[in-house]
Amino acid sequence: MAFSTAELNNIANTTLTYFVRGGALAQTIQAKPLLNKLEGKKKTFPGGKDNISYPVVFDYTTAIAGFSDYDTLTYANPANTLRVAYPWKLINAGISFSEHELNANGITVVDDLTGKTTSEKSKAEMVQLTNVLEEKFKDLAEGWARTFNTMLWEDGTQSAKQVPGIRSFIVDDPTASASIGGIDQSVVTLWRNRSLVGGNAIAASGSNAANAVLITTLQTEIRQLRRYGKGPSICLCGSAFLDQLLAEKRAKGYFTLNGFDKRQDLSVGDVDIDGVNVVYDPTLDDQSMSKRGYFLDLDAIRLEVLDGEDKKIHTPARPANQYVFYRAMTWKGGLTCKQRNTSGVYAIA
Repeated sequence: MAFSTAELNNIANTTLTYFVRGGALAQTIQAKPLLNKLEGKKKTFPGGKDNISYPVVFDYTTAIAGFSDYDTLTYANPANTLRVAYPWKLINAGISFSEHELNANGITVVDDLTGKTTSEKSKAEMVQLTNVLEEKFKDLAEGWARTFNTMLWEDGTQSAKQVPGIRSFIVDDPTASASIGGIDQSVVTLWRNRSLVGGNAIAASGSNAANAVLITTLQTEIRQLRRYGKGPSICLCGSAFLDQLLAEKRAKGYFTLNGFDKRQDLSVGDVDIDGVNVVYDPTLDDQSMSKRGYFLDLDAIRLEVLDGEDKKIHTPARPANQYVFYRAMTWKGGLTCKQRNTSGVYAIA
């Protein structure tokens, strides 16, 4: 039994489309809440030479003044708009499989110009081919999701050709002299995220849970994160951070609309603090940040994708000097932040 090259391409393309468009990227081995949340709120942009840009305003010129009779009045001419800009990048992941590999699985490929096979294929051979391709596309789907998610947690220094992630603008030291999105955060104080890490980390780890050191500090911080906007919509944290938060909540009981509920909920699921959903993100454990929590304003932080270039499937032609087939997926876009003072990073010491 044999497949023509055209039929093999059709089967491969259909299988790849199923895995890419059929939700395979969401069915990942390890939870990736940052990737899932950003994917759910992504926007498109039409293009641009180098960057995705937003206008931002920090200062206001116009002010009221009292007057009477023939007082001379003054008029303001506001010119306070600045722009932030973030680079967009081209991301690729691809796989290959050889005709030899298909042969080893009992599958024959016939090269012809008409796209017709020389004989009918059995159902068994079709199942064999699908199984071989499924394993490869499962690897492509999970490999893409895993490494893309890791990229979104990085600060961009790992590769100049990858998208700078969350830690490129939610930084440990927001007072340091650094250009974030083209604006110097040391000069523009409102262009800073909030941070309690390193020497300023919250002294909660190992403390008496009943003292609620972490909860008390976070409640104060959330109030400040909401000062200039809605504030964070989610906190993504490592396991140690979540353990401390749960321990303190259980020690005090859970605060409800009717006061403190002293029932002991022994679940290990997600929790809320002052309306912010706290979600465990395993990637933080993987990157040795289990004691951290990132409070993120996902109305201000966006995944921006070039229109028509979101997980685009490519089927390169087989090279003339190799009996190898290629399949690839590309993505073109960037991660942007138009307001930083509504997000923050916190760690327990």
